Amino acid sequence: MVVNATTPITYDRGTLSDEKLRSLYRQLLKPRLIEEKMLILLRQGQVSKWFSGIGQEAIAVGATAALLEDELIFTLHRNLGVFTTREMPLDRLFSQLQGKALGFSKGRERSFHFGSLDYGIVGMISHLGPQLSLAAGVALAHKLKKEGRVSLAFSGEGGTSQGEFHEALNTAAVWQLPVIFLIENNGYGLSTPINEQFRCAQIADRAVGYGMKSIIIDGNNILDVYRTLRETAEAMRHHPEPVLIECMTFRMRGHEEASGTKYVPKELMDQWATKDPISNYQKYLLELGVLNEEDIQQIRQELKQEIDAAWKVAQNEPALTPEIQAELADVYAPASTLPVAPATQAVTEKRMIDAISDGLRLAMRKHDNLVLMGQDIAEYGGAFKITLGLVEEFGRDRVRNTPLCESAIIGIALGLSLKGFKSMVEMQFADFVTCGFNQIINNLAKIHYRWGQNADVVIRMPTGAGVGAGPFHSQSNEAWFFHTPGLKVLYPSTPQDAKGLLLAAFEDPNPVMFFEHKALYRSFQQEVNDDYYTVEIGKARIAREGSEVSVLTYGMGVHWALKAAEELGIDAEIIDLRTLLPLDYDAITATVKKTNRVIILHEDTLIGGIGGELSAYISEHLFEHLDAPVMRVASLDTPVPFSIELEKQFLPGERFKEKLRNLCDW
Repeated sequence: MVVNATTPITYDRGTLSDEKLRSLYRQLLKPRLIEEKMLILLRQGQVSKWFSGIGQEAIAVGATAALLEDELIFTLHRNLGVFTTREMPLDRLFSQLQGKALGFSKGRERSFHFGSLDYGIVGMISHLGPQLSLAAGVALAHKLKKEGRVSLAFSGEGGTSQGEFHEALNTAAVWQLPVIFLIENNGYGLSTPINEQFRCAQIADRAVGYGMKSIIIDGNNILDVYRTLRETAEAMRHHPEPVLIECMTFRMRGHEEASGTKYVPKELMDQWATKDPISNYQKYLLELGVLNEEDIQQIRQELKQEIDAAWKVAQNEPALTPEIQAELADVYAPASTLPVAPATQAVTEKRMIDAISDGLRLAMRKHDNLVLMGQDIAEYGGAFKITLGLVEEFGRDRVRNTPLCESAIIGIALGLSLKGFKSMVEMQFADFVTCGFNQIINNLAKIHYRWGQNADVVIRMPTGAGVGAGPFHSQSNEAWFFHTPGLKVLYPSTPQDAKGLLLAAFEDPNPVMFFEHKALYRSFQQEVNDDYYTVEIGKARIAREGSEVSVLTYGMGVHWALKAAEELGIDAEIIDLRTLLPLDYDAITATVKKTNRVIILHEDTLIGGIGGELSAYISEHLFEHLDAPVMRVASLDTPVPFSIELEKQFLPGERFKEKLRNLCDW
């Protein structure tokens, strides 16, 4: 099907009642009238920025009207019609635009970068593509619960060039998820025309590569949009599968108002102006006799009155009063910090790999809404065999092999969280998390602060060097996430803590990065409680009592420090931080006051490492308790080498002994 600027709009009401035709008209007109007001307010400086959807309203309105009210929609810049068709209160929506408390994000987000599950809407982040994966995650939740529901995600034609588009569609197709990927092909990604974005004739042509259905429709024809989406969604509710729908339309204004449209040929703009979705539909209804001029004027007057009244409410709302404690309090979703004690004192000697596997099994038994995802984690048991046997007990719905689509899988995990699920994503190696960095940093970490939605996701990270695996399988990258508010970062050094902290991570509704040192998987064992228990997140552990010097460390560093203290005969107090974010500043303060000397040890490279933050904190807050400078020891500031000899030099074990001795002699 070819749809362009010269394709006439041909309406077919089918079996739609007069009442439904009028309802669609009213829903179509409402966002247009709001936009006309916003453009005036923008020029007056009362709105900071505006992304106009004028000329594209039929897509947002038609799609939203076609779905059930409890089916989630993932919106973008120009989808005002979704918010209005879902009947979001305009006074709150306008307050959102002005950054006021009556809005939906406490002034923390702009325009449509927010969500409200009360209205079945999840707004965008500026990176566009990641929301497609979230919609796939919601669709997975529908499929697991056998709810007979779909999700829908909007994308512009420019966003389809992102890798997330491929990952989301590929995974949705492999798993046959009931998600509609709705593409608004409006001709330009900001100023870049479609012939500079992709070579295929239509975006819908890509669907065949994923093994999914695709449909091309006239995005300016409200009845085609409504009917296509209604019929497609109804079929998907009974037979889950993803569908790609490409809506041909045109952006009649700039990407945002400051961009302008000088790059658009005038004749093209004139041609598409004749296909305005509102004036054409209005003419059709007049010809049918469903509306008359008096009806139109009455509808316009009623809508304008509603809009003006809502704007007045928003305008009269007071400006926000900033409160530091309120801002800090919303970085994380509320979580219980009380540890759970084991029911009995039964213990078994376990390696770390066994303790983590045991923790996963117990978590799956306790939380029937917990889904595990990762590459090769089902029958194969994962790269390190930690998930071996879980698929036999819990089935493939809950223990899921994934395509090599790290970003999409993390996004799907967040989508599951939107529907009340818990999830775990196993990175085959911590190094590979770079492929999902955007989802972690910009979606998982920020979503609670932005609009109060928790991200109940645990990402397991096999990490660390010492096994001769080279620069792409050995990195210690915890500092990347330590810098990101909204994440929790855990790094156990013992089997007992690994199990307890992992179970605590699944109890916590916040996103948790869970680091597991590969070299500790099978090299160290201890007695571990057999029953379910948790270790409190945010509390350090004294791995060794001492009075001569304090060692702050975590992970493999704990074992290096214990060995060094023993070999050197130094009475060192070794603090196993265990939780890196949030840090246990009380434990740090107590040990510094006790020994008056402190050395920080970590496997990560020195520059930009966690040791820098710890050193700065101690120097600023505990300086009067120090009898010597704060010292740091870390790996060399190079990539991790492959050669065992080079790797030994890279790691800080031997340098730590020397510096520890020097500190004690200070």
